[in-house]
Amino acid sequence: MTAQIIDGKALAEELRQGFKARVEALTAKGHKPGLVVILVGADPASEVYVRNKVNGCLAIGMHSEKVTYDATVDQATVLDKIAELNADPNIHGILVQLPLPKHFDEEKVLEAIAADKDVDGFHAENVGALAQGNPRFIPCTPYGVMKMFEKGNVDLTGKEAVVIGRSNIVGKPMALLLINAGATVTVCNSRTQDLKFHTRRADILVAAVGKPKFVTGDMVKPGAVVIDVGINRLPDGKLCGDVDYADCLEVAGQITPVPGGVGPMTITMLLANTIEAAERKAALAD
Repeated sequence: MTAQIIDGKALAEELRQGFKARVEALTAKGHKPGLVVILVGADPASEVYVRNKVNGCLAIGMHSEKVTYDATVDQATVLDKIAELNADPNIHGILVQLPLPKHFDEEKVLEAIAADKDVDGFHAENVGALAQGNPRFIPCTPYGVMKMFEKGNVDLTGKEAVVIGRSNIVGKPMALLLINAGATVTVCNSRTQDLKFHTRRADILVAAVGKPKFVTGDMVKPGAVVIDVGINRLPDGKLCGDVDYADCLEVAGQITPVPGGVGPMTITMLLANTIEAAERKAALAD
């Protein structure tokens, strides 16, 4: 058995085409969706992510801009900029690219973003709303994964789901979304005792542990849906996920590749969140 491949790149493109009409409708009413991305420092990976986010916005007619600071900038300067953007009626989404330099209080910076402009879904108010099953903004990567389940006609009700990884960005919100969808959820990490015991009974397996090729074929239940959130660079420069793709391809029922799986969906759902923020504001103005 060879798994069905869930093509995140194709799904992302399909969704983005649908976004264009929503952006045009908002722009016609004077509510052109606007996203500002703040980048502190010159981390090469972060620079690529930020460029892709800005370009993704511009490609569907949204307004987007990048605000960059040197790595030595003091936190107060960035907080002042966030306050300015919070007050700007033309900006619907504010995103601070993580990680921040060590002298920053990451939590304080994220909490400074107005909850109704927190299109990353990291503000405590938005995390609480997600936990209660009534989300305002869903963190972009788990949101993208849920869209992939939808596209693949994956019924989550009553299924055993295992998430490897407990980060605030992916693992925890992913678990909450699966719980809200009716799955029975186990959250593991790289130190979980007898990890294979848990993964082998998972109908849905989400790997977000940050270790290359960590999940091998013998850890996967035959026919399971395997979602690989990881992106790692090997010594030869090639990209790979947290799942040993070739090994798991022969066992899983559905699987996401790296690259071309979850990655394109993350930025797509950031666009979705920003458009939703603009639509909410437009509805209030009408």
